[in-house]
Amino acid sequence: MAVSLYTSRAVLNTLGVVDYGVYNVVGGIVVVFSFVNGAMATATQRYITFALGKQNENWLKVVFSTALQIHIMLAFVVVLLTETIGLWFLYNKMQIPVDRISAAFLVLQCSIGTSVIMILSVPYNATIIAHERMSAFAYISVLEVILKLAIVFLLLISPFDKLIFYAILFMLVQLGIRICYSTYCQRHFQETIYCRVWNKSLFKEMLGFAGWNIFGNMAGMLSAQGVNLILNVFFGPAINAARGLAVQVQTAIEQFAANFQMAANPQITKTYAQGDLESMHKLIIRTSRITFFLLFMFTLPLFFYAEGILKLWLKIVPQYTAIFLQLSLLVSIVDGVAYPLMTGAQATGNIKKFLTIIAVIALAIAPISYIVLKLGAKPYMVYVVHLVICTIIFVVRVFLIKPLIKLSISQYYKQLLLSIFPVALISTPIAYFISVFFKESHVISIFIGIGLCILVVLLTTYLCGLEKRERMFVNNKLSSVLCKVKK
Repeated sequence: MAVSLYTSRAVLNTLGVVDYGVYNVVGGIVVVFSFVNGAMATATQRYITFALGKQNENWLKVVFSTALQIHIMLAFVVVLLTETIGLWFLYNKMQIPVDRISAAFLVLQCSIGTSVIMILSVPYNATIIAHERMSAFAYISVLEVILKLAIVFLLLISPFDKLIFYAILFMLVQLGIRICYSTYCQRHFQETIYCRVWNKSLFKEMLGFAGWNIFGNMAGMLSAQGVNLILNVFFGPAINAARGLAVQVQTAIEQFAANFQMAANPQITKTYAQGDLESMHKLIIRTSRITFFLLFMFTLPLFFYAEGILKLWLKIVPQYTAIFLQLSLLVSIVDGVAYPLMTGAQATGNIKKFLTIIAVIALAIAPISYIVLKLGAKPYMVYVVHLVICTIIFVVRVFLIKPLIKLSISQYYKQLLLSIFPVALISTPIAYFISVFFKESHVISIFIGIGLCILVVLLTTYLCGLEKRERMFVNNKLSSVLCKVKK
């Protein structure tokens, strides 16, 4: 997370505004065409995890090979579309300086290569996560971050065109990581050795499952881009810059929680496959609770020190960036706590009704935001609208998942709210007084205040948020660490 925020700023400074903009907008062409890959990744992970839960090794090989076939087909489609429609769009519609057109063409080719590599990596990533080899996933992810950081330093000393060099290096990093994943999988998991098999029904079923995920993801994307366009219409591009910066910080923090959930998701799917619904319910509730604690630990200090942190990071902070960030972090908490319910629904495979209703409600964000701004509201009100609708979606998700996994609504809310409310109610006023005492006027004051806020959240979580068995687990871990330190 820290390296991500640093590299984005460093690459911007090294490439310059024009080249950085060219890289992002040209790379965005590929993102549009590979949009389906995210949904396909969810489908692949669900089917591989479900097969593991059933403990059927032969079926597991069929699932992996079918998933790889689908991703090879998807990669071919992305290449075909980007080399035709993408190239036409690049040369005929995009506003790129004449002297950077050739560089933009090479960036597009590297972006296509990067996209293909990432698409073909999905079945291997899904297998590692399904087998819960989180240490391998963590080590390779850390290696990826280190390599991306190395790109920044190579750019500084590069005698070549920095934009082209950056695109080539980024593609090579993805290729190296792809080799790491596939090598690890083929050495540890027998099913990842491709076998020539054709299962038409499974092929169609996986594509159908991915299709409904695409519909749900598209609703989220349309809402986000719709709000972006609406803000541009009412307030101009400066407000989009503020929103973009807030989204960047929000994404980094959401990724932190998503990586924790990545460890829990396979167990949720496996317990459903084994018919152990009681354990599944406990996992969903526990994952929601711990997600809240993790997000709250970052959100609380960021909420009170938003302006100071943004000034340290950016020097010049566009208007409304701080309040955009504060409200977007609240949205992240609601979405993050609700996401395990989505994992539970996906485990059943019966997601048509679930995703359709959620998508329809999510699509209301943009039109309601437009009406609110038309009535004369401030720009940050679009985030208030988003927060209210996300809260409504959270409640609806609980009611939709009840018949799918027989989850008790009263049990869910009771076990969830009784643990997170005390933490929020005790930590928030204490953090506020800390922010008043350690103001944003000095760097050291900001860091002390942030550290104290995090400490307050950790202590209140330990005392009021964790169950007795969880506290014992933490105590044992701390004791073992202290024993190693003493030795």
